[in-house]
Amino acid sequence: MSLSSSPSSGTGSGADSGASGPNGTPRTSRPGWEPRDPTLAPAGRVTAPAPRHRRRGPFRRFLRRLLGTLLLGTLLLAGAFAAGYLLVEIPPANATATAQSNVYLYRDGTPLARDGEVNRESVRLDRIPLALQRAVLAAEERDFATSRAVDPKAMVRAAWHTVTGKGRQSGSTITQQYVKNYYLGQEQTLSRKAREFFIAIRLGREKSKQDILQGYLNTSYFGRNAYGVQAAARAYYGKDVEQLDTAEGAYLASLLKAPSAYDVTAHPRNRAKAVARWHYVLDGMVTEGWLSRADRAALRFPDPQTARAVSALSGQRGYVVQAVEEYLTSRGVVDEKTLAGGGFRITTTLEPAKQEALTEAVEDRVVSRLDPDRNPADRFVRVGAAAVDPANGRVLALYGGIDYTRQYVNNATRRDYQVGSTFKPFVLTAAVQNGARTQQGRPITPSTLYDGTNRRPVEGWNGGPYDPANEDDTSYGVIPVGTATDLSVNAVYAQMAVDVGPARVRRTAISLGLPGSTPDLTASPSIALGAATASVLDMATAYATLAAHGRLGAYTLVEGVTRGGEQLALPALRPRQAVSREAADTTTSVLRGVVEAGTGTAAQTAGRPAAGKTGTAEDDKAAWFAGYTPELATVVALMGQDPETGHQEPLYGALGAERVAGGGAPAEIWGRFTREALAGTPPRAFDLRPMPGTEAGEPSSATPAPTPAPTSVLAPAPDGTEEYTTGEAGPEAAPAPPPAPDRGTGPDAPGRETGPRTAERGTPAHRPDGQ
Repeated sequence: MSLSSSPSSGTGSGADSGASGPNGTPRTSRPGWEPRDPTLAPAGRVTAPAPRHRRRGPFRRFLRRLLGTLLLGTLLLAGAFAAGYLLVEIPPANATATAQSNVYLYRDGTPLARDGEVNRESVRLDRIPLALQRAVLAAEERDFATSRAVDPKAMVRAAWHTVTGKGRQSGSTITQQYVKNYYLGQEQTLSRKAREFFIAIRLGREKSKQDILQGYLNTSYFGRNAYGVQAAARAYYGKDVEQLDTAEGAYLASLLKAPSAYDVTAHPRNRAKAVARWHYVLDGMVTEGWLSRADRAALRFPDPQTARAVSALSGQRGYVVQAVEEYLTSRGVVDEKTLAGGGFRITTTLEPAKQEALTEAVEDRVVSRLDPDRNPADRFVRVGAAAVDPANGRVLALYGGIDYTRQYVNNATRRDYQVGSTFKPFVLTAAVQNGARTQQGRPITPSTLYDGTNRRPVEGWNGGPYDPANEDDTSYGVIPVGTATDLSVNAVYAQMAVDVGPARVRRTAISLGLPGSTPDLTASPSIALGAATASVLDMATAYATLAAHGRLGAYTLVEGVTRGGEQLALPALRPRQAVSREAADTTTSVLRGVVEAGTGTAAQTAGRPAAGKTGTAEDDKAAWFAGYTPELATVVALMGQDPETGHQEPLYGALGAERVAGGGAPAEIWGRFTREALAGTPPRAFDLRPMPGTEAGEPSSATPAPTPAPTSVLAPAPDGTEEYTTGEAGPEAAPAPPPAPDRGTGPDAPGRETGPRTAERGTPAHRPDGQ
């Protein structure tokens, strides 16, 4: 079939209005213009129809746009990369690389300590043993010799782990870390990461791998204020870097991940993690062929020497600096490496007169009486003390040890000695807070009667037999709770912990100020006898909360921090009601009896109304006195530790006494310090509002007191601040349910206990306090 023009169609510029198009459809036209059908040949010619084009679908249009966008994005990224590479120059060394000292001040602005210049001594790479170099590579970047200066895949992977909550990871190569250490800083910002990226690329092109590794090893922070491997070798092993063997080099390499945490002398409890990291480094060297399996099997963990502080940190200054650094870094105010870089002006909460008074009290009652030649046990004596203002949680004085340059571990902040019976007041507080009852259904008050028979098995505990011994296996018969507190009767308090519920006791202790991570703070009957190993500062915080009628429950050691004139933000301290006033004041009323007629009478030398509790750890390895007046809460502990091995040792025979107990030297130190610290301040009586039945002469068996209402949910405070429920969740804790029997049958319920001297029948009796 062929197509031809209509007989009436014209060949001029004007077409007949009646002309038809193909298929007979009318063709519209206007003068001077005629639509052209591309399928039609000029008049008189016959041609085949042109193929019909298919319309593009939505998917093809989308794909075309996507490809265009990707191409444009690629061009933009390439342009940005080129611009960044051309514009970002290698800068001069940063402030951390040439760091200055940190200055520490008392609260009144007078100088307290200066931590000295950064300890660094740069060395050539040929002085650094090859084994140490390879250990660092095994720990940080095993393919350093062949890898690029940056690893985008590792950076993306690290970002993904952070975003998805799998933990923070470093995606930085050694080159990038060197750039951060020497040219930039530790701040976590996108701009810093971008500059680090481009500077690392430039550095990788302009410097050899040997130069970069040498710079990295000389600028990395190893803890103990040591920058670079030479300073680290001196700080940890007392030798030059070229004298280090493979095992020692591997330990220094393992420190790079977490310098402070992996220092096994400063943090003995982290030893397992540090050793595991050391094994990881050595295994990496074997995998890379840098160490034979036989040589690796022969290596043993090389314990570093005890840290030796600079003279500027002698006496108590070093302990204060150490505690302040831990406070700032653990709360995210500043990271460890940046703080070590220096330039900070830190005002503490310590008061010079009180700091001096605490040091003098320890010197007078302990240090001056030590005679290791006559009494070998005097070699083991260590003292830790802390004083807190109940009104605001400020730490006013701190005693960490005899001298920071002679004894590195801070006895005020360490958490490895049992607190003994100083924990018992928290059980009584928990009983009142939760409206607890005895097994017989009687409300627990200070006058409630309990059976104080030695090794009396606790009732209502499903975790296994538990029969704690009293001091010297003494049986007291049926006695009120107040008397049991004065005499620190273990049988009574173990039963009371079960009656209250060990889990509730634990929550109350945390609300008062003990960290939830406190070792051995387990929800079992032995919690009442002080198996937990809270620090002196932790205990001072908790007792300050009792002194403040149950408010606060937190401490602060830093008043302000500036750097370069810029003020750093500190954690906000929101006053809160940790426990009810009735619970706190009831405990205070009972603890006054300990000082007036119980095991803590030596504290009466303070010359003012006081409340307190004595405590003794298992095997007499520590003796405590924790006490307070309305104005000041102070905790003092004597600890036994072998200066050579670091092992905990009993204090039998120390200070010329057959036994050292909380009612002895610790209470004497407390009394003298409190008297001097509050000199010139008129004595204040406690303003107490205890629960009914607190006063002596109201035995609950004769006249049962009415059931106290649960005090877990508290009303708004008069000052307008919010009140919170007891619980380790802190201020956001939900209201506690009504009290119910809590017998510790959950997963934490152990079998026969292993608390202080109470594990089995026939073991030595636990000495509660000062007897």
